[in-house]
Amino acid sequence: MNKLLLKVILSIGLTISVFSSCLVNAQTNPSQRVFELRTYTSHENRLGDVVARFKNHTTRLFERHGITNIGYWIPTDQPNTLVYIVAHPSREQAKKNWEAFQKDPEWIAAREASMTNGPIVVKVQSVFMEPTEFSPIK
Repeated sequence: MNKLLLKVILSIGLTISVFSSCLVNAQTNPSQRVFELRTYTSHENRLGDVVARFKNHTTRLFERHGITNIGYWIPTDQPNTLVYIVAHPSREQAKKNWEAFQKDPEWIAAREASMTNGPIVVKVQSVFMEPTEFSPIK
């Protein structure tokens, strides 16, 4: 009976240890995640084309390349502008994600197709961000 009790106690201890490790990893790995705030300025009257490209192609291709879509907005006080936030597992991974995305044949075809009537984007701005300790999203 003592051997069985010892096995149960050891098993419970091991389970708690593994579970605690998972909790620690779940809490520490998101803090490595980086967010990227991107702002696209389109040519006059071409914002619809930019939005269509994101809706029909870009967001899906981002996910394929490890880029997590967080949200997309059109500012009410800045014409011809799309603002969005994506996330990457790390800053190093962000670089790899973007390199793979840029080389994706489906992305290249979608980009070219969206520009049949000329360029649609004037400027792209990118800012990498880390969440604060009190941020509800990490």
